[in-house]
Amino acid sequence: MSLLSWKPLLLRLHRWTTLVFALPLAWVIITGLILSVEPIVQDLGTKAGSLPASRLISLLEEHDKEGKVRAITVRAYEDRLTLQGVGPGGSLDLAISTGQVVDDSGRTLLSDVFSTSRGLHEHFILDQEWVVIASTFAMLVLIGLGVLMGWPRLRNSVSGWHQAVAWFGLPLVILSPLTGLAIAFGLTFATPRPQDRAALPPIRQAVQILGEKTDLSGLIWLRNRGGRMLARVNEGGVFQVYQVSIRGVIPASSNWPRALHEGNFAGAWSGLMVLLTSIGMMILMGTGLTLWLRRTFRKRNRARPPVVPAPAA
Repeated sequence: MSLLSWKPLLLRLHRWTTLVFALPLAWVIITGLILSVEPIVQDLGTKAGSLPASRLISLLEEHDKEGKVRAITVRAYEDRLTLQGVGPGGSLDLAISTGQVVDDSGRTLLSDVFSTSRGLHEHFILDQEWVVIASTFAMLVLIGLGVLMGWPRLRNSVSGWHQAVAWFGLPLVILSPLTGLAIAFGLTFATPRPQDRAALPPIRQAVQILGEKTDLSGLIWLRNRGGRMLARVNEGGVFQVYQVSIRGVIPASSNWPRALHEGNFAGAWSGLMVLLTSIGMMILMGTGLTLWLRRTFRKRNRARPPVVPAPAA
């Protein structure tokens, strides 16, 4: 039996899978679209030489005299440096350009939008991560069903655009859910290097050691994670992770699933790739639901009995 004879069944499965997972799929796609902008603005906002290690150390000496800072986060696109562990609310925001304390408690920042979107993207609502994982599997099922239904018919119609975007964007459309599942299940294809806790430096010393290795203007974050002092640094568009100890700095193995999923391996260009993937998925979602609505209304119109005009008196 040929695949052509199975096409009506495949189409029905494709349609109902989309409808069942429509809400979580839309949720994941929209938040993914927002997050795809982050590596673009982070890379474009990074300016070489804007944050030398000596200046960062002086800021720590000024605002963290007791050595309580446990993490540093830099948002170059907002001219913002955040020290975690100090300040009235447990964190302190400083302007990178002036070093002055800034208070934006009444404003919604772009970094806040990214942070909220990341939480929703990874955990849905009420920490329901299984919904995101199930929806990602459903996305792969939809892709597989679409491929099995055969080559596209390219024409200027809703159906034609749906098939064209699906087929021409197929590599990126497949890559996104596959790498997302790899992240969800902790598959990094990288071997973490153990770190002797005795060699774990305090934040201030870690800044000095890291500053001897790389330009801290590209620093994205520096923090203790799992007993290792790790730093992520934007180096010419590549978001490199380093492991810092009192013995020196070691580049961590590349986590390619995360790099491909987030688009942080080639700066703004890889971010643009992820952005286009998200836009393509939104087009697929929108055109697919439009086709279903059209079909539903056509069936209802056919089922209505014809209106017979009353005979003239």
